[in-house]
Amino acid sequence: MKIIFQNKDFIVVEKPAGLAVHSGIATDGKTLVDFLLERFPEIKNVGDALPRTCRGAAGARDPITRPGIVHRLDKETSGVIIVARNQKTFKYLKNLFKNRKVEKKYLALVHGKFKDKEGKIEGEMGRSKRDFRKQALVRGKITVRKERYSLTCYKVRKEFDNLSLLEVFPKTGRTHQIRVHLHAIGHPIVGDAKYSFKKYLPRRQASKKFPVPRMFLHASEISFIDQDGKHKTFRSNLPDIFQKFL
Repeated sequence: MKIIFQNKDFIVVEKPAGLAVHSGIATDGKTLVDFLLERFPEIKNVGDALPRTCRGAAGARDPITRPGIVHRLDKETSGVIIVARNQKTFKYLKNLFKNRKVEKKYLALVHGKFKDKEGKIEGEMGRSKRDFRKQALVRGKITVRKERYSLTCYKVRKEFDNLSLLEVFPKTGRTHQIRVHLHAIGHPIVGDAKYSFKKYLPRRQASKKFPVPRMFLHASEISFIDQDGKHKTFRSNLPDIFQKFL
């Protein structure tokens, strides 16, 4: 974990692949939040409290579920992430994300080549009917309330034999959105074992000429207007293992 920037209001962190942002049901070992709490203990009281139905005894202090976290990256995804240091900033940043006023750019290495070098993927996202552990994209008009609109734009940056390096711009922030969207159009991310096709699964790729050491999705840039009205942009270079694979 690397601190890219910090001031009195927020911290910008470069998260490595393989590190979970916060604890969960299937999370083992230390998380990004654990490391941040050691260095920035004030974030302990920053964030949303646990839902009322999950709270402890009456009169107990409402615990913070994800200290300082206003947005997330999947465990397998590397790159830039912002963490609030006080409640005022937490609410401000959370509102920016909610109203789509934060611009994000990712780099993704995917299977296959694209006929159209720029495009967009959109539709409603919700839990997969085949596997409740996954998200799925539903195209066309639907009426299921739990499924929500999602939009991702992409641009081909470089092509290889049967792979493409994309610049990806998620305009909404649904769970696993980029991974689900690229899989839905037949171009899953290299190294993604959850949203892929059998012929592309990492364990099969590993036996071939080029082993796949990780999922190749990287949050490379994030931009927003801070509380002082200044435009902020933070960038994260591709990790060495990503560069070497390319």
